[in-house]
Amino acid sequence: MSKKIITKKFIPGQSSISEEITKLLNYQIGLEANASAKYLAMAAWCSAKGYDNSTDFFFNQSEEERQHMLKIFKYMCDMGADPVSPTIAQVEPKFDSLKDVFITALQSEMHVSESINNIVDQARAERDYPTEQILQWFVEEQVEEEYNMRRAVELFDLLGEDKLAIFMIDERIPKIQYSNPHGTDTEAAQ
Repeated sequence: MSKKIITKKFIPGQSSISEEITKLLNYQIGLEANASAKYLAMAAWCSAKGYDNSTDFFFNQSEEERQHMLKIFKYMCDMGADPVSPTIAQVEPKFDSLKDVFITALQSEMHVSESINNIVDQARAERDYPTEQILQWFVEEQVEEEYNMRRAVELFDLLGEDKLAIFMIDERIPKIQYSNPHGTDTEAAQ
């Protein structure tokens, strides 16, 4: 039984990453950069409203997204591909409520997960194992990111949205922590 060899169109130069995966990775870099900017806007909104724990949470999220962007950027550089420094649009910190902030964050994380899954699919189709391997870290990280945002949104469903409930939710935000059942720490892998 002979194996079918898949041919890919490579970027001119020394890159072993195809043009298609390079486009997808550059798109992901932009998503991560924009997520970082969105989280800064969320932190600013929370700060203005006096939600100190949520403010810190979103500042930390912003920095994490920036680190994710850099991880992909560096991988592309290491592989001889051409990463593109993203343009980031200004994000206005306008939200209707603290719940709205967390719903927006969850939707953003779900979009990021979908994009990463698309890159993994393409890497598998092209038999680009190094890119697939790097992205496995991101797949696990997105499980954590979505989990944390979902738990926050569920707190509103559980406690409500009156002033005392919002105070309790803001107090609870730092305690939300995904426990990876595989025993790997995604933060340590950064």
